[in-house]
This record gives sequence, C-alpha cells and structure tokens, in this order.
Amino acid sequence: MKSAEEIMKILDAYDLTGSLRDAGELAGCSHHTVKHYVDRRAAGGELDRAATRPQLIDEYLPKVEEWVERSKGKVRADVAHEKLLAMGYKGSERTTRRAVAMVKASYRAGHVRVHRPWVTEPGMWLQYDYGDGPVVDGVKTVLFVAWLAWSRFRVVIALRDKTMPSVFAALDQTFRRLGGVPTYVLTDNEKTVTVEHIAGIPVRNAQLVSFAEHYSVVVHTCVPADPASKGGTESSVKISKADLVPKDTNLLAEYVTFAELEAACEAFCQKVNTRPHRLTKRPPVEMLAEEATRLHPVPAVPHTVAFGTTRVVPTNTPMVTFESGQYSVPHVHDGQSLLGATVWVRTQGVGVDEQVVIVHVGADGPVEVARHARATPGTPKINDEHFPPQPEGPLDRRPRARNAAETEFLDLGEGARLWLVEAAAAGTTKMRVKMTQALALAKLFNPVEVDWALGHAAVHGRFAEADLSSILDHHASRPADGEHRASEDSSLTQGTSAWAQLGQQDRRRGQDEVIA
Repeated sequence: MKSAEEIMKILDAYDLTGSLRDAGELAGCSHHTVKHYVDRRAAGGELDRAATRPQLIDEYLPKVEEWVERSKGKVRADVAHEKLLAMGYKGSERTTRRAVAMVKASYRAGHVRVHRPWVTEPGMWLQYDYGDGPVVDGVKTVLFVAWLAWSRFRVVIALRDKTMPSVFAALDQTFRRLGGVPTYVLTDNEKTVTVEHIAGIPVRNAQLVSFAEHYSVVVHTCVPADPASKGGTESSVKISKADLVPKDTNLLAEYVTFAELEAACEAFCQKVNTRPHRLTKRPPVEMLAEEATRLHPVPAVPHTVAFGTTRVVPTNTPMVTFESGQYSVPHVHDGQSLLGATVWVRTQGVGVDEQVVIVHVGADGPVEVARHARATPGTPKINDEHFPPQPEGPLDRRPRARNAAETEFLDLGEGARLWLVEAAAAGTTKMRVKMTQALALAKLFNPVEVDWALGHAAVHGRFAEADLSSILDHHASRPADGEHRASEDSSLTQGTSAWAQLGQQDRRRGQDEVIA
C-alpha cells in the first residue's frame, strides 16, 4: 500500500513523461503500479470499491425490507432468519444478520427525525418532570424537577408521592423560587394533568384547569412516549438522579430522614444554578435575574383547593382532629410556629396503606409538615419530634432550696442532693440535724470528700446519726492508692504451719539414727 506522498510522486512522474514505464523508473516502482493509480485517478476512486457479488439472500431482500417496514425497523435478525429458512433460504445466519442490518440502516436513514434548535424567549416556557428518588426510611420518594427554558434555571424538590396536591404544592414552590409565573408550562400526560385522549386531543383534569386559572398559566402536554419534545427536563432529571440518588458511581450514603434529602436537593440547586451553563456560558441565577422581569406575578394566596380540609392548630397543643382521629404536627416548622396556624388535612391511599397528610401554607408556599397512618378514636397518632422537650412531670421531684441552710447543703454537690432524696424516701428522722452535722463536717474536712461520703451513704442506705462521720474516717484511713491489702497477721486465709512441718519429722529421724 503506497502512502499519499508516494502516490503523488507516481502521478507527477506520469504527468511529466506520459509513459508508464518511464514514470515507473522515475518513481521507483513497477509500471503496473503506475497504471493502477493512473486508472484510479481517471475513474474518480471507483476502482477502490469492492465488486459486489451475488448472494443467496438477494432474491429474499424484498421480503426482508417488507418485515423491516412493518416492524418500523425493530424486527430481530434471528426471527427474520427463521422465516427465511421456512421460505427455502439456504444461506447462513451471518449473511441474514448483515442483510437485516443493512436494510435497517437504510430504513432509519429514511425515517430519521430532524430536530430544529429551540430558540426560547424569556418568561415563556417552564418544563417539569419526575424522577425516581432514593428510598428514605423504607419508602420510595419522588424528585420533582422543573426547568426554566431560557435561563436554564433548575428547581429540584423532594416529594413523597406524585398525587395532585403534592404536584400543585411543588409547582407553587417553584413559582415562588423563580419569583414569577411563566406563560406556558410543559409536562407529561400524567393523570394529574390529562384524564384521557380523544382523537389525539388531551382532555385536561378539571382541578388542573382551576389551578392554571389561579396562576394565569397555560399548561401543555407533550406527545405521549416522546421524550424529545421536552429534552430539557429529561436531561435535568438525569443529572439530578446522578447527583442525589445514592449509587455506586457517586458513593452517596443512604438518607436517614426526609429532611436530609430536602437539604441535599437545596444544595444541588445551589450548585447547578451558580455555575456557568454549558450552552449559555453564564450562570442560570444571573440569567434568571433578567428573565424575572418577563414573568407574571405569583398570587399572594396559593391554590389550596386540592390540599384537603382546613383545620386550626390549638395554641397550646400541636394536634389536629380529622375524621374522629387526632394527629400531631410540628410545633415549629422552618422557624415558624404552627401553634394557632391553619393547616390542610387530606387522606391518601386506601386500606392499610391509607395515610393522613397535613399541609401548611407558609411564606414559601405549601409544604407538607406531617404524614401519619390512619388513627382510631381514642388512639392519637403522635410523633415525638413534633413536640418540644417536655418539662418535668409532677412525680419527678428534684431538690430545690427554700432557705439559706438548704442552699448551703445542696451546694455541696450531687452527693448531697442524692442523700436528701434517698433519706427522705427512707423516712429518715432528724434530717435537718444530720444536714447541719454534714455542713459542720464540710468545714472540718474537704467539702468534696463530704459530698462523696453523702453520696456513698445514699447508695448504701446508711442514714444513721454517726454513719457519715464513720464513712469519712474509713475513707481517710485508706491507703493512698485506694487498695486494701491484708497483712500476714490479719489474713483470713488458712495457715501454712502444717505445710511447714512437712518433712521435718523425716529429717529428725535421720539425725537420731546417725547419733545412735
């Protein structure tokens, strides 16, 4: 195989001499080689193409084309080969696969969808879609992903479900984060948006129509099973799931609570909206500042029809009553007290999966604040996290000084407090006298040791008159290292005198024999 430079020299030599042999001598090759490249140049490169040879499948190609057309380019080569064998085809499966691949490529070339770049206008289009969120506390969540087309500003909100109230709450929060409402909203044909299609025309959900009228927005749906018509949100969902759903590729830990997932969504939006976009080369948050001037104002009051029945939280108990059951709500949510606030309560699901959902509408829009299983009369559903730290109960009595003497005694430490509680529970007499004696000992000894002695006496139930001084004396007489060691004189073990005499009798007997 000659290089491009060698071929140029061969053709140049031929143009100079006009002779195949002379050109071969000048270029240092055979005159046959010169003839090949001269003929190739004259044929415009046609000589490089391999000659087509007749194949056994040639007569069956029209049938293969028919199958590819009927299946819209999806027929499998092995299925086509079996059909061809039944028709008398004698060729190999490899030849069939090559033929089917060639026909499919030709079919796709003739049916390719040509996309025209979508040049958006500021304040016109918002797209939203859903992605499968992570599992939190054994329950699968949903990622609501909205994408403002012109500025490429993204909003990702974690949802517990895709019911209509949750979607409406997410859209209201999205509008408030954007600072306005666009003219059009594009989404999929979910049941919350489209009830059915008649002659290809989508029939809108009546509640969605009311929602759209409240926010002065027009809702459009894309063609069913056509993700290309809303590629912006499709890409945003893919990126959101890659960064928020724990996988082996991102090494994310599992979310313990739903609040952790919400915080992660906030951090993700902050990251993607503050860095330059790949196409616009500008951060979406900067472009949103320009697009916000083209958005419509957000209604001051959110659309709350789909959120359920209104209830008012009592001013002293964060509990609401709904259909003969009681349910707790957070006493504070996002820094705002819910005591005395109005909330919306609804049910979701049926049977054992039925849940009661409580929504509060704050400055940032509707937010789900609580979700419980169905309660029965007399058995309220309570979440301990919804309540502040509980004060001490009436039976949890702690010492509280009421005069100077009690204050001085309790100031000795926790040992003195424990002694007072235990001594009172044991019905100890003359407690004030014994407390005065303890204070006198604290002036003679180290107060820390007196406090320790009081705690020791409380633990062992020693509340007699001289018990405290006895404990202090014993503690003072202990060794410095705090260990008790028995001496040889005071040991309680058995003596070794019997063992010491072992063998002495035999030695004396031997000495007597020598003397004799």
